[in-house]
Amino acid sequence: MVNYVVAVSGGVDSVVLLDMFAKGSIPHVKLVIAHFDHGIRDESADDAMFVHDLAKKYELPFETKREDLGKGTSEELARNRRYTFLRDVAKKHDAKIVTAHHADDVVETITINLMRGTGWRGLAVLDSTDIERPLLNKRKSEIIEYARMNSLEWREDATNSDTKYLRNDIRKKLTDLDIQTHQLLCLYRDRQVALRKEIDTEARRLIEDSSYSRYFFICSPIVVAEELLRAAIIYQVGYRPTRPQVRRALHAIKTFYPQKIYEIASGVYLKFTVTHFSVEK
Repeated sequence: MVNYVVAVSGGVDSVVLLDMFAKGSIPHVKLVIAHFDHGIRDESADDAMFVHDLAKKYELPFETKREDLGKGTSEELARNRRYTFLRDVAKKHDAKIVTAHHADDVVETITINLMRGTGWRGLAVLDSTDIERPLLNKRKSEIIEYARMNSLEWREDATNSDTKYLRNDIRKKLTDLDIQTHQLLCLYRDRQVALRKEIDTEARRLIEDSSYSRYFFICSPIVVAEELLRAAIIYQVGYRPTRPQVRRALHAIKTFYPQKIYEIASGVYLKFTVTHFSVEK
């Protein structure tokens, strides 16, 4: 038996995802509907009740949680709280999380990352190992068409049209993006996801030691040094550094005196000797 936690917000994407799973012919699958109420919008309680009614309609278990995050909450915090909830539910049911992200989400996320000055990893989006996204090959228009053909009802989030939120603003600006460019960005994403897995595997093979040569990192090409340093930090202490954090840490490797300590993030630091450094927590 394979367990899936289906993240359902009540919007058309997740309603279609749920319907596809519930009507699917995949044997030995158990579904759990999960809904997170951020408490950001006045009507969010109505969304929760709508999803609760969907669970009754499909005769599926329902898990929900409300947090009053407030109207000024950032998109990042709201997203992080939602995934914390989903991962808690998945752990409870020994299940895999399934979300309704689609091809348009891929293009939007890549665009946002490029605007923020991302590195190559910013193209390898929406690829968490513990989350499945079966709609990534579907356009939003295809999802809406499915919903209409199957007479599905869904909730419209009024904030989706509010361009003070970056993603909404980007979504509006990408409305006229030509099909070829859209497809090309999705292909770039698939290619970078595959490359990232290969690079991560190779980097992990190369950094198994607990103490690392400063000379090696100083003399290596910057791109190589940054990838290996990132891998070393993750391997040694489990912390995933940002790109700027890795760059600053690499500069410290090149310039810090022996016995000095450089803090990468709270409680995560580099410790130096004359020739080597270690990553500690």
